[in-house]
Amino acid sequence: MTTKTNWWKTAGGLAATAVMLFPVYWMINVSFTADQRMRKSPPDWFPVDGTLDGYRAVLDQQLPYLGTSLIVGLGTVALTLVVAAPAGFALAKLRPRGGGLLSFLLLVAQMIPGIIMAMGYYAFLLNIGMLNTLPGLIIADTTIAVPFAVLIFTAFMAGIPDELMQAAVTDGAGTLRTFWSVVMPVSRNATVTVSLFAFLWAWSDFIFASTLDSGGTLRPITLGIYHYIGNNNQEWNAIMATAVVASIPATVLLILAQRYVAAGVTAGAVKD
Repeated sequence: MTTKTNWWKTAGGLAATAVMLFPVYWMINVSFTADQRMRKSPPDWFPVDGTLDGYRAVLDQQLPYLGTSLIVGLGTVALTLVVAAPAGFALAKLRPRGGGLLSFLLLVAQMIPGIIMAMGYYAFLLNIGMLNTLPGLIIADTTIAVPFAVLIFTAFMAGIPDELMQAAVTDGAGTLRTFWSVVMPVSRNATVTVSLFAFLWAWSDFIFASTLDSGGTLRPITLGIYHYIGNNNQEWNAIMATAVVASIPATVLLILAQRYVAAGVTAGAVKD
């Protein structure tokens, strides 16, 4: 009975996985499908007479957009770490007055719809002359990542033994030196987790990009894909090829960092 039950569970899991991954397969299939076969009924379940025209278009036209997304993603990661790591350390180890209220406000901040924040940032960046610029977009994307990042760092650093910090203080290290030389090296899992999520949020952002950088000369890939969409023409194989290429960095990062992420997101979940 147990073996039979396990078999059904495995089959059910495989079926659910297939359903969830079908859009990914269809995206890849369409990326190899020629435009003249795009509206064929019934559709081709495999790329019959496949073409690489979509991928040639990506290499010819989309690399600048991918480069911009890379700059925005890395900039968002750097700024998020600079802001969130010290904040998490302060909440976890220095325990300032009002720390509990601040943690609650960070949770609330994650519930604010992105479009509302985008409207506020539009007016702010317009007034300071940073609208349609990469620094402005990086700052906006960072505000999405920082609340989550601070909570992850706080939970992880709270689990670092106080004796480790006391030993550093005994050796003459100040608060800043203790943070940089002791706390950050042992917070690798949290750092990788925060970096990964910050990069993915910036890489996949559309709301801030379309609102704050749609008129800039350097636009991210989420806007570059609209190069193929017009009133009377949609180059679907190029669109899907762009989506496939844009998915590769995120997929590779998730595979490489999954064990660090598993440790980072569960930090603080179990108390001794």
